Amino acid sequence: MWPNKRLIERLGIEHPLVLAPMAQYCTVELAAAVCEAGGLGSLGCATMPPDVAAQTIGELRRRTNKPINVNFFCHLPARADAARERAWHEQLSPYRHEFGLGAEPPPRLELAPFGEAMCAVVETVRPHVVSFHFGLPPQALLARVKAAGCRVLSSATTVEEARWLEARGADAIIAQGYEAGGHRGTFLAADLNRAMASQSGTLALVPQIADAVSVPVIAAGGIADGRGIAAAFALGASGVQIGTAFLRCPEAATSPLHRDALRDARDDETLLTNVFTGRPARVIATRLPRELGLLSDAAPDFPLPMGELPRLRARAEQQDRCDFTPLWSGQAAALRRRDGAGADRSGHKRLDNDRAFPLKNN
Repeated sequence: MWPNKRLIERLGIEHPLVLAPMAQYCTVELAAAVCEAGGLGSLGCATMPPDVAAQTIGELRRRTNKPINVNFFCHLPARADAARERAWHEQLSPYRHEFGLGAEPPPRLELAPFGEAMCAVVETVRPHVVSFHFGLPPQALLARVKAAGCRVLSSATTVEEARWLEARGADAIIAQGYEAGGHRGTFLAADLNRAMASQSGTLALVPQIADAVSVPVIAAGGIADGRGIAAAFALGASGVQIGTAFLRCPEAATSPLHRDALRDARDDETLLTNVFTGRPARVIATRLPRELGLLSDAAPDFPLPMGELPRLRARAEQQDRCDFTPLWSGQAAALRRRDGAGADRSGHKRLDNDRAFPLKNN
């Protein structure tokens, strides 16, 4: 039996494992496989239009009757700063020239935070769990999500953020350590780039958050196998969230170039950078952050830098190059698995596998 059942009981799942809701990588097939194996399968809906989100959630519901998690962003809209955006566009001009691309600026990229339209989707489809990144939505929207019967999760990168989330109604808190892949969930820091210099690792962050809040804590960052899960429970967590370890599963929508990079990744090959999206995120090191700087104060607000990269990325990938591709990865990529997310080769549920999850008693 699991030594701490608080998360299991609160979310109605069999095993205290959450699939990180990696937008554009967590397919319906991947989420369903995790659900059917007893964990909490997730869909990253932040980049989807509301109608597509509703359709995708409905498809997952048709594949499993187990609890599911849908995830949204709560970022502040990008500030209008034409001079800064123009300067960033000019900073990328040598790359466009190298790949024979025109100099015309792309349309301004818009990515709305969780709002009325997505809240209406949640009220219609009523997922078991709704998770948020970059804080929580306004209180009125959050109240509607909870009134729909959904449990609410959100990420914290500091004790202060964890307390803030609990005070506003989060049912469990994801303690995201420095090792985690993808975007930092940081939302209270006045200067995101400066905050990265003092962010705690999972080993230090989880017990401090567990001591500071009364709701269950989910450890995230650098966890890829049973050893990491055992450590998370020893630190006071009630469950874990895992992302990078699932990226090489056949069900994930990970490109061949990304899969190859994960296969060859070493423990010292990831870095935090904001040059891909405007917010700090952990990726496998590639040309763009190495040449533009890891955390650039010149980068426009999230998500504007993403609008500059599709043409460069496509042209480079045609040459089997990842120069402009954000290869999301945590620091434990070397512990990755490439088997299916649901069952192992013997047909047993992967989340029932004592080799992967040694905390269970036989």
